[in-house]
Amino acid sequence: MADVATIARPYAEAVFELADTAHTLSEWSQLLATMAQVASHPDMQACISNPNLTSEQLYALFVSLCREKLNASAQNFVRVLIENDRLSLLPQIRDAYETLKNDREGVIDAEIASAFPLDDAQLAGLVADLEKRFKRRVNPHLSIDQELIGGVRIAVRDEVIDGSVRGKLAAMSAGLLKA
Repeated sequence: MADVATIARPYAEAVFELADTAHTLSEWSQLLATMAQVASHPDMQACISNPNLTSEQLYALFVSLCREKLNASAQNFVRVLIENDRLSLLPQIRDAYETLKNDREGVIDAEIASAFPLDDAQLAGLVADLEKRFKRRVNPHLSIDQELIGGVRIAVRDEVIDGSVRGKLAAMSAGLLKA
């Protein structure tokens, strides 16, 4: 079967084109976040895969569970996803949409894992350095990973910058094994 991201990408591109034309990128970002959250809930996943629910029943249930009122375009989008048995892909569609949106706005996401909590000054300095390196605004996503021992590990798209103590120890170990 085709990769889930490959299947989700055309839907994300279609929504992005619609939102970009209507100048509603942020609105669609919020709508997709809400819809992805509803679609990824285990109870909703069970309903999506339930063959006893009709398309209309699934649509009514899904729309009723969305916190925000879905505009006409979003409602049509949900119908298309249900018709094509792609409603469960909403989290991946949202991720692909956010990547397109960030590219348009000159923003890049950075996953920053730190062994210890970073204070505001440390985070600001790290973000400034990343913005210089990638020549884009950086949207940081912080997490704490005590297994790093010390330092930080940063993932930006497919590039990883490992400044953690654990990463340095692993590199030293690999170097010693080669010698």
